Amino acid sequence: MNYKMKKWSFVFIILLMSACKDVLVTPPDSDLNVEDFEAAWNRINSVYPYFEFKRIDWDSIYAVYRLRAESARGDDFFLVLRDLLAELKDGHVYYRTKGGGEVYPYYPQRHWKDRHGYNPFVVRQYFDRELRLTESNAVEFGILPGNIGYAFLSDFHKNYLMNEFPGVLEYLKDTKGLILDIRQKRGGLYQNVEAVVTRFLSEPLVRNDAYTYGEKWVLPPFQPQGSFQYIKPVVVLINGSTFSAGEFTTEILKQLPQVTAVGDTTGGGSVGGGDESLYFLPSGKSINIGFIDIRRYDGLPWEWLGIAPDVRIEQTEADIAAGRDKQLEYAIGLLE
Repeated sequence: MNYKMKKWSFVFIILLMSACKDVLVTPPDSDLNVEDFEAAWNRINSVYPYFEFKRIDWDSIYAVYRLRAESARGDDFFLVLRDLLAELKDGHVYYRTKGGGEVYPYYPQRHWKDRHGYNPFVVRQYFDRELRLTESNAVEFGILPGNIGYAFLSDFHKNYLMNEFPGVLEYLKDTKGLILDIRQKRGGLYQNVEAVVTRFLSEPLVRNDAYTYGEKWVLPPFQPQGSFQYIKPVVVLINGSTFSAGEFTTEILKQLPQVTAVGDTTGGGSVGGGDESLYFLPSGKSINIGFIDIRRYDGLPWEWLGIAPDVRIEQTEADIAAGRDKQLEYAIGLLE
């Protein structure tokens, strides 16, 4: 090997060693793991409403996860964050990945039980005409044989139901009864819930209680809204995958004399907060921690407890595989 080749080989080795040093020794630029842990633990400690209800000793959790945060390197901290958030056993809680994806460390057991207990293709077999879709695809609706209305509410986000539910109800107003299908895990805005439930009121309805940092909200009753009120019989279909805004809608509608909830107990997610739940950690990572304690009309949160149906009709993945929707069949029979 000549002198020049030896020189360049030496330089290459030096560069390679430097690169390896950067990979193996130099901490990542965003290694603020302890700071992130402290911020996350303190944020949760200061705003989360269900420590006592769930009997979570948040102080005892601190030492365990502080040690894990100190020893984590780089993206290993996401595992620490995941497990810390999972301690809350709350289906609303999540963290965001580098790519902006939302990771939910906990799903209610009732959701796992019922996640395959509903299938839109099976539902469509009960119709003799094609179902309609709203522009946003938030609602699929139509009329069953026997003049029974049907609306599947799949999305309570943005302003979909505020804008589109009036048109859906206008289309279904002459039916002799209505099925509202909420058997899917969807959250969303309080305003969309109100846009739905107020169309079924014949008189004002007191709101269920809600608290922020222990302080009770003082809100006026729900008022009938819209060009007409649908006061004919209504069946709300629910199951373990019904969650959050879907549960909120169900709990309010259950207070009305013309409404019957059919299916199985919902997933159990009542903590609220909207966009203000998103909290940024020192490194730029973010977590979603609700801070509004929303209650059922019996005074308990539906967190963990869920909303029970008036008539329990269990439905399994095997039923769906066989092409049967027993919950929908019961609702149809109730309205015929």
